[in-house]
Amino acid sequence: MQEAITIAGTSIQPGTRQTIELPIPSFYTHTSASMMLHVIHGRKPGPCMLICAAIHGDEINGVEIIRRILKHKTIDRIKGTIISIPVVNVFGFVAQSRYLPDRRDLNRSFPGSKHGSMASRLANIMMTEIVSQCTHVIDLHTGAVARENLPQIRACLKDQPETEAMARAFGVPVILNSDVRDGSLREAAYEHDIPVILYEAGEALRFDEVAIRAGVRGILGVMSYLDMRPKNKTKRKFQTLVSSSTLWVRAPESGILRLIVPLGQLVKKGDVLAYINDPLGEIETEVISPVSGIVIGKTNLPLAHEGEAVFHIAKYSKAEEVSNHIETDHDELDPYTDKIRSEQVPLV
Repeated sequence: MQEAITIAGTSIQPGTRQTIELPIPSFYTHTSASMMLHVIHGRKPGPCMLICAAIHGDEINGVEIIRRILKHKTIDRIKGTIISIPVVNVFGFVAQSRYLPDRRDLNRSFPGSKHGSMASRLANIMMTEIVSQCTHVIDLHTGAVARENLPQIRACLKDQPETEAMARAFGVPVILNSDVRDGSLREAAYEHDIPVILYEAGEALRFDEVAIRAGVRGILGVMSYLDMRPKNKTKRKFQTLVSSSTLWVRAPESGILRLIVPLGQLVKKGDVLAYINDPLGEIETEVISPVSGIVIGKTNLPLAHEGEAVFHIAKYSKAEEVSNHIETDHDELDPYTDKIRSEQVPLV
């Protein structure tokens, strides 16, 4: 049996689970605030994995992913420990905003400081109270407002075999080998030799059932890889492929945007991705793909200014193979086409 774990002065005994309110700076109304976390501390020793969401307060898919993980039928029998934080950026979540009240980005403020800005203090609380106790981290994100991302894993894979193994175990068709960003949770964990992967899927302030299902399945897959739960007997039909290069396609003119290519689509250099018209339809400009690859992100807003990013394309040496994997994966996760009855009622 593993030893008890202590967070914010609260001791969690092996074989139990507990919700903890981690005190954070109060609202200016003097209303107290706390970061809610739920700890599942297994009886048997194993990894300590952090699953967190809403570091950007409007990225809410991860909140539902964590809720479903905590309700999963096997979760009470895990080896090791899960620390889950559905809402890291409480202030942004309440305000339906990506940022904190002072407009700082929490995910550019790690590892933080006791005496810095609010963002710096929140980052410091998270690092000292939680991340310092963890062996692995999964950070859940979405696209920004009016921008939608295909389910994908972002991770720094250079000389990081454990991180790459986690990324592949997550089981989505798209992995982006991306450098860590200054001030991000990924960078802070990386500097403490803690493997961390970032899951991107869907759009801010929107629930996406396919993205949520992919996230739940992915976390369970990583837990199986880490031997925190039994291995899945059903083998995946494909191997995840890694892209090390992406490109944003920007609007060549301002106008009304008509997208004709969906997420996950295989595109070739020279393909038409969208049309931009003036309001009367007298002028029409084509948005052309400058590269071949897979569409992994797009705007959902049919209004664009010149230079605005409208498509995000990942380059692959085997782009056609990845496209087939994406289509198969989507069919498996789509509640309208799946063959297995889900424990959770699909969101619409």
